[in-house]
Amino acid sequence: MAIKNFYNLLVLLVVLTSCKKNETQIFTIQGEAQGSTYSIKFVATEENVTKNQIDSLLTAFDLSLSTYRTDSKISKINAGDTSVVVDDFFTETFHLSKQICKETEGLFDPTIGVLVNAYGFGPNRQHKNLNQTQIDSLLNYVGFDKINLNSDNTITKKHNETYIDFNAIAQGYSVDVVVNYLKSKGIENAIVEIGGELFALGKNTIDNKNWIVGVDDPLQMPEERTLIAKVSLENLGMATSGNYRKVMIDEKTGEKFVHIINPKTGLAQKNNVLSATVLSKSAGLSDGYATAFMLMSLEESKLFLQKHPELYVMLLYSDSQNKMQQFTTDNFNLLIKE
Repeated sequence: MAIKNFYNLLVLLVVLTSCKKNETQIFTIQGEAQGSTYSIKFVATEENVTKNQIDSLLTAFDLSLSTYRTDSKISKINAGDTSVVVDDFFTETFHLSKQICKETEGLFDPTIGVLVNAYGFGPNRQHKNLNQTQIDSLLNYVGFDKINLNSDNTITKKHNETYIDFNAIAQGYSVDVVVNYLKSKGIENAIVEIGGELFALGKNTIDNKNWIVGVDDPLQMPEERTLIAKVSLENLGMATSGNYRKVMIDEKTGEKFVHIINPKTGLAQKNNVLSATVLSKSAGLSDGYATAFMLMSLEESKLFLQKHPELYVMLLYSDSQNKMQQFTTDNFNLLIKE
């Protein structure tokens, strides 16, 4: 009898373990990447994606596109190495950037790197006082027409001084890379966030609802987090850009310089737009367009959006009374949760 009870218990344990293994649940992977953090949540019956796999993928991404790594492909190209053969990470980012550059008439341009570095926002982070003559000189090396992706996947630059900097789109695109990796593993429902840029794949099927994410208040203090809105997302990428981040102050003049530089004028300056949140079919596109909106006036943004109904946008701006106001497209409004 004791032996029979033992086997009955063993069978019960096997059944319970099997049920637990096949139970649909949300798995979470978190880590550090690109000088920030990442968080991945996916719905599955088993944890068929590991942190090591994600870390390896993001390391490979950095070895292609990070200007903060001297051994990356982009750093070698910027240093003048014409023999570098770029990979799919680089070519896809190149084509996305070229598309956004064309659509924004050059307001988004990854060849801005020479000015990014001069202002002290690049890897060196050593600020220089630039006069107009110096800015005009550096602008000679800025422009998407100054670089070419050849048929053999090498890069040609018209000027050795031209410095390619995909940082305004790369983080968003890295989200898309991770999402595509999850899809390759059979995952259909997930949310991936890297450094604040994210993509909501499918739904949160555990709670039977879309993924809910917040839009940060651009005027919040560093030690706190307050939200302007919560939005309901399904198969959309989201990115936010703002001139309240990465501000540097000239120790001699007290003048503030922001990390978004106008490729046409070479100037790093504020306008009244405090932040731009963009939703689109990919986090990479959202990231690039969010940067461009920070260089447009509110009216210019509205005119641009009339031609681009595929974009969902929230712009937070300061009015003439220095009070924060909000402009949202109709399609964005439909996603806001009360």
